[in-house]
Amino acid sequence: MTDAPQRSLTLGESRVRITFNPGQHNQVNELKQLAAEFIDLCNHLKSPSANSEEARLWALAMTHAEDAAMWAVKAVTTNK
Repeated sequence: MTDAPQRSLTLGESRVRITFNPGQHNQVNELKQLAAEFIDLCNHLKSPSANSEEARLWALAMTHAEDAAMWAVKAVTTNK
């Protein structure tokens, strides 16, 4: 029996550390998945020829989604 090859993580999955959930909290999985999808969508919508201002705005949107996911995970795991 051989193991199926592992797929690479998307940018969003990598940024929110989607595989890290030592407490196995379902809500953590949900929060991280939504944030990863948002980051991936932003990355997809960003034009390869974006000027520096557009690129900065997309980067900020993705960074703040990553921040929001971190704070939401912290909130949902408080007192658990």
